Amino acid sequence: MKRNNLTTAVVAGIAGVAGIAGLANAVELNPDGIGEVLIYPYYTVNEGQSTLISVVNTTNIAKAVKVRFLEGHNSREVLDFNLFLSRFDVWTGAIFALADAGLPGASAGAGITTSDKSCVDPQLNTAFWGDLGDGRKYAAFLPYAYSGGSPANGGNDDTGPTGIERTREGHIELISMSDVVGDTADAVTHINGVPDDCDVAAALDVGDADLLPPTGGLFGAGAIVNTGQGTFFSYNADALDGYTIEDLFSGSESVQPSIAQASSTASTAVAYVFDDGALIQAAYNRTAGQSNTNPAIDAVSAVFTSDAIFNEYNVDSLAGSNTDWVVTFPTKRFYVDPQIIGASGSGIRPFVYRFGQVVPQRNGLGQSCTQVGVAVYDREERTPTGPQPGFSPPPPGQPPSSLCKEVNVISFLALPPGSAAPTKSGVLGSTLVTNVNPGSYTSGWARIDLNPGAERHQLRPSIDGEVFNGLPVTGFEAVNYVNRNQTPGVLANYSGLFRHRASRSCQVGDALGGPACS
Repeated sequence: MKRNNLTTAVVAGIAGVAGIAGLANAVELNPDGIGEVLIYPYYTVNEGQSTLISVVNTTNIAKAVKVRFLEGHNSREVLDFNLFLSRFDVWTGAIFALADAGLPGASAGAGITTSDKSCVDPQLNTAFWGDLGDGRKYAAFLPYAYSGGSPANGGNDDTGPTGIERTREGHIELISMSDVVGDTADAVTHINGVPDDCDVAAALDVGDADLLPPTGGLFGAGAIVNTGQGTFFSYNADALDGYTIEDLFSGSESVQPSIAQASSTASTAVAYVFDDGALIQAAYNRTAGQSNTNPAIDAVSAVFTSDAIFNEYNVDSLAGSNTDWVVTFPTKRFYVDPQIIGASGSGIRPFVYRFGQVVPQRNGLGQSCTQVGVAVYDREERTPTGPQPGFSPPPPGQPPSSLCKEVNVISFLALPPGSAAPTKSGVLGSTLVTNVNPGSYTSGWARIDLNPGAERHQLRPSIDGEVFNGLPVTGFEAVNYVNRNQTPGVLANYSGLFRHRASRSCQVGDALGGPACS
């Protein structure tokens, strides 16, 4: 265990000078937003919205990138493809509701559309992509990873919803699999705005000499837009840097690589975690060649783990305001999904229950519930007397204030006593919703405690015994104001998005109050 006040770059430099080059590569959540892996915490196509995404290659090295879309209940994959970014390239796409595009026979599902020219595999001229009739290509999201009947009979049901509607909300991963050099880099380079020869990229295979371990340099952004209402919620993607020393290339037919494949050396995955200005270095065992079952996922979880998140809310009827919080657990499936951890037993810490595990009054089918604490304050330091507000109504048969999905949307609603909470959130129209009623406190801030006394959440110990308390989390607040008085007959919307703030807690050993990581 190592903790100091040096920056990652200085630590890496010292490691190289000292001859311990293995310490120079470690997973970090890059505060500058550039890295090898990008996490977009939320997409939605509900209520007439679409979600725009972009990724930028800031380097003069071409990249092979896995683009993956994950639904919000249990993060089962709904689509992926390989993207080849040329030097200094940008790729953009939009996630949309198929029915909103007026597609013949369109269902209630979602899809991705793009007019970008960058090389992809499957290629844009194949049956994988449909045509919207205006030059844009699209691919529909698919339910196969969570449907098809019982796993015992060859299906993928995970006890959650099996309808195509499940594809409408979730989050996104982009993993830089390889740097691309040689003839392949030249082939994906744009000439007069068009790649030279995408057939060369599509023919790449694992182990090709033009594929090298990735060196990062990507940044990304997302935006949830409703053109009819005039709302626009934009965010920067989380960027993991120092993710791997290995070439992770896989073909477009493969669901690999996964974010569980972090590697700092052949046998370890190391996390750099900043805690109150100090740097904690935590190493976790890994087994070369393993993918989803690799314990190296703990290194990725460590950089996201917080013991509490904080943000503001506003639900003032006079201001016409509503607030949603998106709370995404980007690594949760590696601790709860029966396809990954096995179909028996409980979840793996820091999560408690396997997805779909039936535990009376604790967890049920289509859920992996995690208790959290909720504290609400107004702008004058006041908090409700008596019990703090919890989620209303709580998930059926579950303890109060449980988050039961991989992507959760907390809707703040000032409801009259006895009123039934709506089934969609107030801002984003999310069906992955839980509700917090702040009562008479219509504006202020809140804290979500991710390591409450009622149910402890702790990441597994590192090799040297560091234990991070809480849950791996990312997300943001989305707030919308509706001004009906700006111009007679004109509805004015003002939207804003603010990333969550967080606190961290780490000690040596499982016992709370033990020696701090130092």
